Amino acid sequence: MSEKDYYSVKMRASASGTHISGAEKIVPAAAVPRTVSQLAERALTHAKGVPDFINLKIERPGEVLRLPSLPVTTNVTATAAEGRVRAAALLKDAGIVRIDEIMSLFRETYAMRGAMLLDADTLERLEPDPVRGVRATYMDDAESLLKGTASGKNHYAEAIVLATKVQHAPGIVGEICVSDDPDYVTGYVATRAIGYQRITVIKEKGDPCGGRIFLYRGPRERVPETVAFLEKTPVVVEDVPVLGAVAAERRWDGLAADLEVRRSAGLYRTCRTLHSATGPTCDLHPSTPPPLRPSHPPTLLVLSSNDYLDLARDPRVTGAAAEAARTWGAGSGGSRLTTGTQPPHVALERHLAAFKGTEDAMVYATGYMANVGVISALAKKGDAILSDELNHASIIDGCRLSGADVIVYRHADLDDLAHKLAGCREHRRRLVVSDAVFSMDGDCLDLPRFLAVCQAHDAFSMIDEAHSTGVLGATGRGLAERFGCGHPDITLGTLSKALGAEGGFVCGSHTLVEYLRNTSRSFIFSTAPGAPAMAAAEAALAVLEQEPGRVGRLRDNVAFFVAELAKRGLAVKTDSAIVPIPVGDERRALAASAALQERGFLIPAIRYPTVAKGQARLRAAVMSAHTKEQLASAAEAIAANHPDGVCPRGTSM
Repeated sequence: MSEKDYYSVKMRASASGTHISGAEKIVPAAAVPRTVSQLAERALTHAKGVPDFINLKIERPGEVLRLPSLPVTTNVTATAAEGRVRAAALLKDAGIVRIDEIMSLFRETYAMRGAMLLDADTLERLEPDPVRGVRATYMDDAESLLKGTASGKNHYAEAIVLATKVQHAPGIVGEICVSDDPDYVTGYVATRAIGYQRITVIKEKGDPCGGRIFLYRGPRERVPETVAFLEKTPVVVEDVPVLGAVAAERRWDGLAADLEVRRSAGLYRTCRTLHSATGPTCDLHPSTPPPLRPSHPPTLLVLSSNDYLDLARDPRVTGAAAEAARTWGAGSGGSRLTTGTQPPHVALERHLAAFKGTEDAMVYATGYMANVGVISALAKKGDAILSDELNHASIIDGCRLSGADVIVYRHADLDDLAHKLAGCREHRRRLVVSDAVFSMDGDCLDLPRFLAVCQAHDAFSMIDEAHSTGVLGATGRGLAERFGCGHPDITLGTLSKALGAEGGFVCGSHTLVEYLRNTSRSFIFSTAPGAPAMAAAEAALAVLEQEPGRVGRLRDNVAFFVAELAKRGLAVKTDSAIVPIPVGDERRALAASAALQERGFLIPAIRYPTVAKGQARLRAAVMSAHTKEQLASAAEAIAANHPDGVCPRGTSM
């Protein structure tokens, strides 16, 4: 194949003039359409945001210079600080010693389309256009020419290609790269002498600042020659090492380094084993005789459980589960459409439909699977899903799996929803989905207006009542009862929170349920939940119907707890049983949670990525079984251990 049969395909994406993404491939003519499609998709799914401008350029590159790949070494570092120290040591042999000053310049490279060109000794900027930078272009891995590959983003291979070309440019003595992808913490330094040196952690996770800095040493009159080589000379890099084959690369190093990054950022997660049944208090240690256990095992006040009505340990609920296990067995033995449906499943579905006031209901193994299964069944390519920006992860994942166009509207902004629905008239089907109660903020959806907007735009309405079933409304029937309005087209919920059991459910019309039974993959291809969980949930529903006073006690406890916090300067608010207390920094939130546990209170720290970076919080969940004395003592402890002493008046989440 001659050079004239190759094409350079370049993509550049930006939003409001700010660079978001860029990439290029050199491929055979037959691979051009596929390459264009994949680069466009890459531009539309970048972590830096959604572009409003995408430029795709296709041209013949001319004669191609073939270069051998730089040798590759991986340097495993646990923290960003360690990564910078390693970078400094690697560049020292090239006489580059002002590494801290160089690293500080990455604040300026984030919005640049190209790289910064620095004098390696004086740090004078040499690029002809400081806003644009120097763009190293016309380059690719030889595999693209050989096979016509048009794969998606590969940080490693693309970086080696660029580094190899840069190190062959006249006057270049080194390069340092920090990715501008907030979720990618690996970077590199490169020189001709040391090759390509991967540094597994060179910046903090979530930090968007990054870019490339080329280090030049030589006469100023040769700078144009260097820039011309970088921007105009077509280069193909041969024998790029496969990452797994790099001698210094160990299979698990990247995962271990990522965990260390999470630890240092206050984002590491562990499971806490509780040695007692779920309830308003718990024992953190097993009930073993002394001296095998501490003389005074801590009993903690639990403000983290979603068992809002204290039904998980109710004897009527546990008794129903035990009887079902004896009668029907511990597991179902198969999916609902093969062997997995038993009388407890059918009875629960009828009870749920009656409780929610809908024609029919269907049970899933979990609430997560209900959201993923319902959304991906109802919306396909050619459809539009409109989703609140603070919806639960299960809703987000269902949207991603659907193949539909996903349009995110501002949180609880139904004017924004209406505006975006108006732009979806050409879509075959429109599905609007929202949490009923938002699990991290505790606020609830304005259901009557939500339904009106959906109806006005001929869109299916869907809400997830995970945190409103058993909590909102006079008798705990949820959002529709609270507002005294009609139901959405699709109502989801969970059996694992206020109902104290396990599983998820969807309620709606007979047509909806029959359609989902035939199309919802997480229902069709999953083993059914066992009869004990189904019987427990139905018993919990019966207790709730017989004792609606539990809902009233829960509502009173929430109001009391919020008032007690306010007395101590913590001005928070909630529409539900979830009470968020803002902290901000992830490490401080984690420290506050640990301090509260030392004082006997189990209140979790909620951190990125569950909430936005820098918006960490303590998240208290109130139960109907809490006493006023317990809640007052918790409020006192929270105020005493809040990192800022108290929240500013008027702060709310």
